[in-house]
This record gives sequence, structure tokens and C-alpha cells, in this order.
Amino acid sequence: MSSLEEGEVIEGQVIEGDVVDPAQPADAGLPEDPATANELLLDQLAEERQAAQSVFSDLQRVAAEFDNYRKRVQRDQVDIIDRASERVVLEMLAVVDSFEAAFTHEAQSPGEEKLLTGMRNTYELLISVLAKEGLEPIAAIGEPFDPTVHEAAQAPSDAGAHLVVSEELRRGYMLAGRLIRPALVAVDHA
Repeated sequence: MSSLEEGEVIEGQVIEGDVVDPAQPADAGLPEDPATANELLLDQLAEERQAAQSVFSDLQRVAAEFDNYRKRVQRDQVDIIDRASERVVLEMLAVVDSFEAAFTHEAQSPGEEKLLTGMRNTYELLISVLAKEGLEPIAAIGEPFDPTVHEAAQAPSDAGAHLVVSEELRRGYMLAGRLIRPALVAVDHA
């Protein structure tokens, strides 16, 4: 035997809760005039449609909020990974600086030349790995001084003049389009 739903009609009887009221016909509560009955039913239908539309709108709003939440969580996860990557790359820049400082030394013997060659190969490997992570050096020598990516080692005497980078004291880097270390530079007037 199947369960009965409230409002379900069986042989002219309306189900109210779990009890069948045989004295109440299926069209109970409707006026006898067909035009008035139609109008009443149409009003009830309009109310039910409005209620259904309200529930549908609520569901759409909840779905949109959930989609926004999901996108925000994904952005946050990417940001966490980027920050962790940035921290590691920043720490590796000290190693890059050490290599670059070592390259200023002139080899005095064939053994030192071999050592410098090995260091250059290791340096190039390190730079290529960091480049795959999005590390890019900032152009400096001969470029117009840009305070957003360059840091002047000494403040110029005439700040209003057109300044050009004359020497790079420490290379600056961008990581995935964001500045992680400005280039330390010396500037001259153009």
C-alpha cells in the first residue's frame, strides 16, 4: 500500500495529514459559481507561483554565493602557494648574489678557471630553475631611473632632473610580475 500525500485526492476525498476525511469532497472550499471558483484558483496558482519563484530566487542566490566562495578559496590557495614560492625564491637570491660576487674574481690558475666554470654552470642551472618559477631580472644600466623598481644607493642632488641608472650595485628581481627586490643602483643625470 502506498503512502498518501497531504492534499491528494482519492475517490472524491481529500487527504488531510494522515487521515482521510470522507465527508470533505475534493472541491471543498470552492465557491459554487464557476467564474468565482476559477478566479480563486487562479489567485491561488499565482500565489504558489510567486512562492515558488521566491524559493527559486533564494536557491539561485545561494548557488551564486557558493560559487563565489569556491572561487575565493581557489584564489586563496593559489595565493598561499605563490607566497610560499616567493619566500623560497627570496632566500635563494642570497645564493644568486654569492655566485655573482664570486664571478668578479679573476682566475689565477687553471684549477681556479675550472672551479669558476663549474660555478658558472651551477649558477646558470639555478637561474633557469628560478626563471621557470617566474623570476625575472629588472633591467637597470642605461635605463631611466624608476623608483618603483630601482633603489638609489645615494639620493640625487637634483631630484627633479631626468636620472639614468649608471651602475647596478645589486640586481633586482620580479617574481610572476610582482616586485620582490628592487635593484640597488647608482644614478646620474641624463
